[in-house]
Amino acid sequence: MENSSGPFHFNLTMFGHIGYYRYPAFIFCFLLYSVIVSANVIIILVISRERSLHQPMYVLIACLSVNSLYGSAGFFPRFLRDLLHETHLISRPGCLSQIYVIYTYVSYEFTILSMMAYDRYVAVCKPLHYHSTMTSKMVSKLALFAWIYPAFSIGICAYFSFRLPMCGSKIPKVFCANWPVVKLSCVNTFINNIVGMIVSTTTIFIPLLFVLYTYLQILLICRKRSAEFKMKVFQSCLPHIVTFFNYSVTIFCDVILSRFDFEQLNPILAVILSLEFVVIPPILNPLMYGLKLPEIKRVILRLLCLNEQKDVF
Repeated sequence: MENSSGPFHFNLTMFGHIGYYRYPAFIFCFLLYSVIVSANVIIILVISRERSLHQPMYVLIACLSVNSLYGSAGFFPRFLRDLLHETHLISRPGCLSQIYVIYTYVSYEFTILSMMAYDRYVAVCKPLHYHSTMTSKMVSKLALFAWIYPAFSIGICAYFSFRLPMCGSKIPKVFCANWPVVKLSCVNTFINNIVGMIVSTTTIFIPLLFVLYTYLQILLICRKRSAEFKMKVFQSCLPHIVTFFNYSVTIFCDVILSRFDFEQLNPILAVILSLEFVVIPPILNPLMYGLKLPEIKRVILRLLCLNEQKDVF
């Protein structure tokens, strides 16, 4: 592998297509970021303060909200800054940092969703062993693995990409992504492709298959049970199913778009589609879990009522 060389800055070219829409886009995205931060902080505070919610499923929901804050912080501040500037240059270290944060955010999301699927699988398929299996120690180990492995594997992938000598500086996106950077290389990227394939398989596709497997087992169990049991399982699993489906679709869209020439697509449409996975899940997740899970919804409503009573007195 050769030492990195070439331009010290990359140019995010898709901002040039936003034009006069940048100001309303800035206001909209700033408000959106504020909602994302507020909603996820509320979920985290509610779960951490309420002792009755100190259970595996709710701890994992809190992890999901922490990851949403992490991924949003890695994208929105830089994006909002670029919307108001005429130049959209980002240094190679800055680009590396953004790639690392966004890609670890993606990997964390899939590993946390896999842990949540396992929690639902044990609760539905092995209810008598749930409390002995999903202990706080077990959840801590799973959560630690969910954070450490993606951090390590994505770090290796980013390191290989940024050791490549670059013969160009234009990235046709509004944020740094690994594949567009690799395509700027002057040398053969076979090793990078192999490393990227291994990392994608272990951090995305294996968790994806695991989630599908757990829900297949849940469906097989539900097929033999009463309608009341099926309804309870459906209510319990619905937020996770919606979250998982939504996230898988947004990631699929980004993967497909990365293989197309952005210059050949409608610029505004290309920007919107490329932002789905960093915008929609962080705002949808807290809404789904806050509104659909009665335990969390009950605590939020109780806290709101207490605040209203304090204001009255």
